Amino acid sequence: MLDGRRIASLEDFWREVGEAVNGPEGYFGRNLDAFNDCLRGDYGTPDDRDFHFDWYDHELSRERLGHAETARQLELRLTRCHPTNRERVAEELAAARRGEGPTVFDWLTRIMEDRAPGALRLR
Repeated sequence: MLDGRRIASLEDFWREVGEAVNGPEGYFGRNLDAFNDCLRGDYGTPDDRDFHFDWYDHELSRERLGHAETARQLELRLTRCHPTNRERVAEELAAARRGEGPTVFDWLTRIMEDRAPGALRLR
């Protein structure tokens, strides 16, 4: 279970999903690539892939993980991305600042649906 009331940032999501899957202080990714890998298997997911995430109060998370949080995350990404990616990240950042484009919430739910179709239940 993911408690949307406890998710106000991407870092909060990493904590919440880690604890949901692997208990207190559990790990289930700390960046989008690692999260993607975790959803592929191991790291606490059953071998038979029979699992789901109930994300309660997801609308609150959707709001909190909106364009403002997306811009914050893209600002961080811009400081550490490869020089060849800076232009693209800067464009995504400008869009997020305008309230356009996918949000952090969209990033997370897209990864979950792509890697574990049907496992995400928005409540």
